[in-house]
Parts: sequence; structure tokens; C-alpha cells
Amino acid sequence: MVIQEILSIKTSGRGLMNITSLISDVLSKASITMGLCNIFLNHTSASLIICENDDPAVLDDLEKFMQRLIPDGDSIYTHVIEGPDDMPAHVRTILTQSSLTIPITNKKLALGTWQGIFLWEHRLQSHQRTLTMTFS
Repeated sequence: MVIQEILSIKTSGRGLMNITSLISDVLSKASITMGLCNIFLNHTSASLIICENDDPAVLDDLEKFMQRLIPDGDSIYTHVIEGPDDMPAHVRTILTQSSLTIPITNKKLALGTWQGIFLWEHRLQSHQRTLTMTFS
């Protein structure tokens, strides 16, 4: 059995949002005991990561690292019509991930103790983001 669900999430602008419980809630209604959960983000200026879920300093440090690595408004970009954060958001996305696949064991995501699933908004403004989740 394959089940597919769409989830819409409003971000609050640049930063990381723990979406583990949202994915787990959808999985709990899917009646899948063992299999795979694929999460696909339908956007080119946000991404998905699995990261530590306990210490918020980790998330702050990741954002600081990305800002240093890929600064907004860099003069090397020609794709600037949507603002100084748009092209950097695209670069951030290709350096991270647009989809994740996580095993399902005993009706739960088989994540490690300190692992969480995060939606990483790379644009400065809030956006409505769509996730396509496939459980099989």
C-alpha cells in the first residue's frame, strides 16, 4: 500500500522549523507499520534536513554558517529580480536537500534520539511551503 499526503506549512521567514511532529502526525493516520516515508519539498528556495533536535544553538550555528558561506546581496549574482536573498536561497537549497527518506518501524519514524526533521526557510520573508509525503 502506498499513501500520499500533502502538507502546507507557513514559515516565519529565514530559519529552521522542526516539523518532526507534523510528519509523525500524518504518519500515525496512514496505518503503515513498516516501510519508508519520503518527504519532498516542492520549492527551490527552502530545504529539508535531519539535524539535532535538542539544543537550539545548533540551529543558530547552522544559520550563521550559511550566512557566512552564502551572503545575501553578493555582487556575483545576476538573478536579483526577486531581491538580494533570492539567489542565495537557491544556492542554499542545492547545498542541502529537497527530499528525505526515513524508515518507518513499528508505525513510527525510525529517527535517532537526537534527530529531528527540519524545514529550512532560506528566504527572509515568510512563505507558504508544500510538502508531498509518500508512505510505502
